[in-house]
Amino acid sequence: MRIDKLLANMGYGTRKEVKKILKSGVVRIDAQPVKDAKTHVDPEQQEVTVFGEAVEYKEFIYLMMNKPQGLISATEDQNDTTVIDILQPEDSIFEPFPVGRLDKDTEGLLLITNDGKLTHQLLSPKKDVGKRYYALIDGEVTEDDVLAFQAGVTLDDGYKTKPAELTILQSGEESEIELVITEGKFHQVKRMFESVGKTVTYLKRMSMAGLELDEDLEPGEYRELNDEEINFLYEQTGQKSE
Repeated sequence: MRIDKLLANMGYGTRKEVKKILKSGVVRIDAQPVKDAKTHVDPEQQEVTVFGEAVEYKEFIYLMMNKPQGLISATEDQNDTTVIDILQPEDSIFEPFPVGRLDKDTEGLLLITNDGKLTHQLLSPKKDVGKRYYALIDGEVTEDDVLAFQAGVTLDDGYKTKPAELTILQSGEESEIELVITEGKFHQVKRMFESVGKTVTYLKRMSMAGLELDEDLEPGEYRELNDEEINFLYEQTGQKSE
């Protein structure tokens, strides 16, 4: 990797700004001064320092966000604020993207990464990765609904969903439920309840692939996953982290 690309990726500025830093002579590779922006470096094998401080290189970034209502699960949007728009510059510089999507008015766990391999595995229909939601329902959710979801319900476009695990937490005029699905069709949870004559009034994703939302994260807050969590996600998809 070129030294200017490495430093730019690690947040030391734009390519133009990085070239100025290099010309000043404060960048070293294995203690040797480097001024040529085209110089190649292996960050896994060589030590890069700027002003005497080691550059901690990482290729991928893995974030857990408690997505608030009102944000779009996309990298960019002309009309609405996206989940990427609220990232700090030192994180957005990695050009991450959301793993799947949560509706604009849905809260909860959203993974954001630039690891395309892991993203593909988490979203692959073949993997049957479970996603658990908490929801408030306008209407009385019954055991008949539990059985219907277990068998798979037919959505408004004729698609029959895979079996889903519906748990009734409280049933009444307004019901509280948890639902585990292994698909990610557009507005799927809302459409599943519409198929049994009920309306979702509040929806929050609590977990994905067995990784639970950090309860310390307020809506709009996020943090990096630790190594244990990253390895756990890879294990859930039958992969090994690199």
